[in-house]
Amino acid sequence: MFGNLRRRLASTLPLDDQKEKGPGKNRQSRICLLASLAALFWFLLLYFHFVVLGGSSTVTQLNPVSLNTKSINTRPSNPNPIPVNRHIATTRPTGKNGSLNIVKSSSVKHLPKNKKDKAHSEKEKYPFMRALRTVENKSDPCGGRYIYVYDLPPRFNEDMLKECRSLSLWTNMCKYTTNAGLGPPLENAEGVFSNTGWYATNQFAVDVIFSNRMKQYECLTNDSSLAAAIFVPFYAGFDIARYLWGHNVSTRDASSLALVDWLVKRPEWEIMGGKDHFLVAGRITWDFRRLTENDWGNKLLFLPAAKNMSMLVVESSPWNANDYGIPYPTYFHPAKDADVFIWQERMRKLDRKWLFCFAGAPRPDNPKSIRGQIIDQCKNSKVCKLLECDFGESKCHSPSSIMQMFQSSLFCLQPQGDSYTRRSAFDSMLAGCIPVFFHPGSSYTQYTWHLPRNYSQYSVFIPEDNIRKRNISIEQRLSEISPEKVQEMRETVINLIPRLIYADPRSKLETLNDAFDVAVQAIIDKVTKLRRDIIKGRKDDNFIEELSWKYALLDEGQEVGPHEWDPFFSKPKDGNADSNSSSAEIAKNSWKNEQRQK
Repeated sequence: MFGNLRRRLASTLPLDDQKEKGPGKNRQSRICLLASLAALFWFLLLYFHFVVLGGSSTVTQLNPVSLNTKSINTRPSNPNPIPVNRHIATTRPTGKNGSLNIVKSSSVKHLPKNKKDKAHSEKEKYPFMRALRTVENKSDPCGGRYIYVYDLPPRFNEDMLKECRSLSLWTNMCKYTTNAGLGPPLENAEGVFSNTGWYATNQFAVDVIFSNRMKQYECLTNDSSLAAAIFVPFYAGFDIARYLWGHNVSTRDASSLALVDWLVKRPEWEIMGGKDHFLVAGRITWDFRRLTENDWGNKLLFLPAAKNMSMLVVESSPWNANDYGIPYPTYFHPAKDADVFIWQERMRKLDRKWLFCFAGAPRPDNPKSIRGQIIDQCKNSKVCKLLECDFGESKCHSPSSIMQMFQSSLFCLQPQGDSYTRRSAFDSMLAGCIPVFFHPGSSYTQYTWHLPRNYSQYSVFIPEDNIRKRNISIEQRLSEISPEKVQEMRETVINLIPRLIYADPRSKLETLNDAFDVAVQAIIDKVTKLRRDIIKGRKDDNFIEELSWKYALLDEGQEVGPHEWDPFFSKPKDGNADSNSSSAEIAKNSWKNEQRQK
């Protein structure tokens, strides 16, 4: 017993005393035992601190700033988010407002280290962040370009094509919905067209052409959380065309109301309240802006939910912010780049014997129209080619006759039609003919995605009043342009051709971007900018919707102010976002023109 007691006492003596008391071998064993006990002690202490205590601590998550409490739900798009590692961080309130700061363990390197990292952590709370991060993935050719397409019930699109005879009161649209919306092929007996890629395309067929082009888009995704934008394949133009004549407003509005009801129930809608959604309507905007129950068209673009979406139309409103102009379809729909290059080169080499030309009919019922004066000037000029259009058969309605005239002219006159815009403007540029506009709403404020902001590069502008009141000679004005300038402008027009045409939806151009590609990229850029503004808390509280036409014309950092075109877009006297002649009359006149062509 005393021997054991002596051993225990010895183990508690200082190390120097142990060296004096026993042999060297026993002293080494005791040192090893002491080291082992010390290591075990520290292991247990660290395990208790990091595992037991650390596992019971929680990380309080910061809530994101609301995007728009009225229309945007910040529900996370990922139903299975990656959990926060509970063994890494604890939180504590700091500052006067009791806000939470993440406190980082010194052994963890990937946690926020400064305010910038903290802000980055907060950004992750926005439901569209996964889509926004794809922009930074340089190894992904579709990064930042993914499009999600809704699988709509067929009553919103395909069923309309099955009832194609009802899509127009005067036109059998069935033949125009063939070939993916391009219509029947055009014969080339006179050698005006190329041998392939030319179709008798209806000017209101963009709904189906665009939707079919979307099927060939290279960056479609089934995962909406990756989408830079969301496409709604609703045939809005075909829908309203069925019910414009002889139907009450309930019938005209039915599909639009049903579509909105379907959309707002979707989880994709909740992410941004529809502000990342877009759809296409191959008609002028006035067909979708019914102001009163007795007015024309439906009220799709006045529905609260629809105001959040972007609607692409062949003519937009200068006083509203939720529609954007895209080109009318032409007759040319190439299947490959080579078709475009061959056509462009052919347009460069043409001998153009006419200084200017005009294809159209007068508008005697419209006292503001300058068409009558334009026709008179053309008739009295030896260097103007005229194709007069009216009811019944006319060369003006023959694609071959129209394109042949445009190909033989240096300048093509494009006054307002029944509304601001005309399909003829795009047919003329396709022929390499320099357009002459008389109202900025006919092109310059409409197609800002597809045409240069500096309109003098590709067109001539003669204000309507110069013709209406001062009867300025168009021939003299155009003759003053030097041959070198004319050649430069024509080359610009020819180079713009790919951006103004819709490629064959059944194929895909190899390198060129067509009108569809340009429009889709513009929508992606718009949504991406909006998302980044939301994250940074930027809001344009000074935005004036009735001046919408001005914003696309501004330089970076420039503010809205007086503009030389203000007289063309002065606010209507009734205070509504409408033209001086009512939208109903504009739309009705447009339909009268369609009837005139049949």
